[in-house]
Amino acid sequence: MNENPLLKKFDTPYGSIPFNEVKTEHFIPALDQAIKEANKEVDTIIKNSSEPTFENTVLAMELVGEKLNKVATVYYHLFGSESDSELKSLSDKINPKLAKFNNDISLNAAIFDKVKHVYETQLSILSDEDARLTEITYLDFVRNGANLSEEDKIKIRSIDEQMSTLSPQFSNNSLNATNDFELWLEESDLDGLPEMVINSAKMEAKSKGEDHKWLVTLQFPSYYPFLKFSSRRDLREKLMVAYSTKCNGGKFDNTEICKKIAKLKHQRAQLLGYDNFADYVLEKRMAEKQSNIFKLLDNLYDASYSGAEEEMEELKKIAFELDGIRDLKPWDTVYYSEKLKQKMYNFNEDSLRPYFKSTNVMKGVFEVAKKMYGLNFVKLDNIQTWHKDVNVYDVKEENGEHVGLLYEDLFPRESKRGGAWMNELRSQGLEGKTILSPHVCLTCNLTKPTDSSPSLLNFNEVTTIFHEFGHCLHGLLSKRKYKSIGGTSVFWDFVELPSQIMENWVGETETLELFAKHYETDEIIPQELVNKIRSSKNFMSASMCLRQLSLGYLDMAWFGKDRNIENVEDFESNVLEKTSLLERIPGSSISCTLGHIFAGGYSAGYYSYKWAEVLEADAFEKFKEDGIFNRDTAKLFRDNILSQGNMKHPMDLYKKFKGREPKVEALLKRDGLISSVAN
Repeated sequence: MNENPLLKKFDTPYGSIPFNEVKTEHFIPALDQAIKEANKEVDTIIKNSSEPTFENTVLAMELVGEKLNKVATVYYHLFGSESDSELKSLSDKINPKLAKFNNDISLNAAIFDKVKHVYETQLSILSDEDARLTEITYLDFVRNGANLSEEDKIKIRSIDEQMSTLSPQFSNNSLNATNDFELWLEESDLDGLPEMVINSAKMEAKSKGEDHKWLVTLQFPSYYPFLKFSSRRDLREKLMVAYSTKCNGGKFDNTEICKKIAKLKHQRAQLLGYDNFADYVLEKRMAEKQSNIFKLLDNLYDASYSGAEEEMEELKKIAFELDGIRDLKPWDTVYYSEKLKQKMYNFNEDSLRPYFKSTNVMKGVFEVAKKMYGLNFVKLDNIQTWHKDVNVYDVKEENGEHVGLLYEDLFPRESKRGGAWMNELRSQGLEGKTILSPHVCLTCNLTKPTDSSPSLLNFNEVTTIFHEFGHCLHGLLSKRKYKSIGGTSVFWDFVELPSQIMENWVGETETLELFAKHYETDEIIPQELVNKIRSSKNFMSASMCLRQLSLGYLDMAWFGKDRNIENVEDFESNVLEKTSLLERIPGSSISCTLGHIFAGGYSAGYYSYKWAEVLEADAFEKFKEDGIFNRDTAKLFRDNILSQGNMKHPMDLYKKFKGREPKVEALLKRDGLISSVAN
């Protein structure tokens, strides 16, 4: 057992994970041993006959299971980033074991009594950070069933055990369905596609052993450009129907899983004394209650719907003008949006790609962090990774002090789930007697290099990098003593503020001049193109807002009340009727692939993207007023937002930065929707 790399101290640079040494067969033995050791640590706390104190109870619980956390972290990271069927299959064993362990603690009356004693008798004499950890620990016990009867505790255990397998099944089905579809093209099928898209399709085909065809998949960097540029309406339809209907029936069906997850979460919330799962979630959110969420969504709906209708009419007009199409379909909207954009702004967004070489974009985002926070990023070659495409950087302060490690994993592969995310491979905070530096990972699925060119990104992909990098800064710049209240361990509708605010820098001339250089000539992006980026930044903004609102409404429909849902497709159609501007594709289902709410942490929380947009639009106004690279403003943001974790209520933190609560008008103004709002 001692030879298991997951159980040994990581004798590597900066204590980084030895990915090259970790094999699939290591996980179950390591997990079992780590759980055994963690249970012994818990028993020691329980058997301590001394009066419960912060040190012998709350702090001791904070440090329980350090090995177990490492094993779980490595597994779940590989599950999302570099998995195969064997690794995926372990989830059916690993998740129930972890669920049982967590329940054994959260439902243990002896531990809870000790924590409760500290909370009720010593809170006022503790330091601010110790008191905050005590408060959070106590509330976590309560919210996970510590006060329930033994009968209800058994029910909670059963629910959590079932949930532990359902979410991974959902993710596996979604990934497998994505990998299962292939649209093979002949040369005659390439009409309208830019050279970059054609080359990417050629590379996909070659990777499958086919040298004389082209391949489009449901991976976003392949799927979306085809919808955007292909003049073949029949193929756009085929592709979008496949994308929209995956996991709604068939061998990768997620419909029953969606219904089961929603039902189980509702049952769990009711056992804990809440009317529904959303009420349970919102107890620890800035929004606090459903009425505040719907107030936000409805206000934005009122501001955007008429504008979205007008935008759709413009698409219908240009579709008829160019191709005589009278019945605009969902697979037409991306294509004719691009045509309309070109007409309105004389701007083909694909013309930006030569200026957005992925390596330059990463250098650019690093330079932004340097100008704002004094950070330096030094590439390392001695850190083990999970794939050859992954790069690792040593993050340093201006004075050379080590901050943490940043892992960068930018490109799609079949072993990797879709989307973009940040995760922590090691959280900042106390482990043993040492406060450890953070190791964070920036993961995307961007346009890959081809045989003829490096990875050249579109503007949205550049924005995605900046977004996820904002999350990384939140994890890297944490300055807390305890992991449980550090980094991104904040209210869910606050966690998107650091990421979404970073998107604002992408369209600024001062930023673009740092990295937007032609990959062949090194020419800085012409001001003409920058002006077109700015002038078109609100293009279709009302429609995009409506799209986000539809997902927010759908999420709340699933988790805001108990529903007896028989047919997922019909349920969706009813919920989304008010936000739909075109006839839905028969057989389509957003829910069945919406991992955010069924396999992530966004259940009853998808609204948080728009909630955080209000925060970041309002916050960025201060940067615009003071200068986007103003060190004093950046320090204010770092000291009051990025470094604080969950030390205080997020509204208190925000007010320390901005001096007041945020105003929704900032978002409406930025997105060009302010004129639609009634005075």
